[in-house]
Amino acid sequence: MKKTVLAALAAVSLAAPSAAQAGVYGDDLSKCLVKAMSPADQKTLVIWIFSAMASHPDVRPYASMTETQRDGSIDGAGKLMQRLLTVDCRPESVAAIKYEGGEALVGSFSILGQVAMRGLMSDPSVVADLQKLSRSVDQTKIEALGKEAGVAPPPKP
Repeated sequence: MKKTVLAALAAVSLAAPSAAQAGVYGDDLSKCLVKAMSPADQKTLVIWIFSAMASHPDVRPYASMTETQRDGSIDGAGKLMQRLLTVDCRPESVAAIKYEGGEALVGSFSILGQVAMRGLMSDPSVVADLQKLSRSVDQTKIEALGKEAGVAPPPKP
C-alpha cells in the first residue's frame, strides 16, 4: 500500500504541474524540499526524470539506458523522496499533510520536478542542442506569422 502511494505521488507530481492551489503549509514544504536538495540529489532526480521519459515507446529506441540503470534511477529517486519527506522536511511534511492533505505533497513534488527540469534544460550542452532547432526553421515564415498577428519582428543584430 505504501509503495503504491509513493509511486502514485511520484508519477502525478513530477509528470505534470499540479493543478492544486498550494496553501501555506504546502508552500513551506515546497521551499524545504528545494532547499534540502544537494547537487547530487538534483542529479538523482534529473536522471530519474530522464529514465521515466525514456521509457515512452516513441523515445525508448533512442535511449541507451539499461534496465539495471533504469532500476537504479528509480531506487535512487525513491530513497531521495523518502529522505526528503521523512527526514529533511519532516515537520513541513507533517504540517502539510495534517492541514492540507495529500494534495500538498503532490503540489510540493511538482515544484521539485519543475526545479529539476529547469536544471536539466539550463545545462549549456542542452541549451546548445535546443538552439540547433533554428537551423530547420524558415525565419521569414515565422516573421510573417508575427506580422499577421500584429507583432513586430525583433530587431536584427
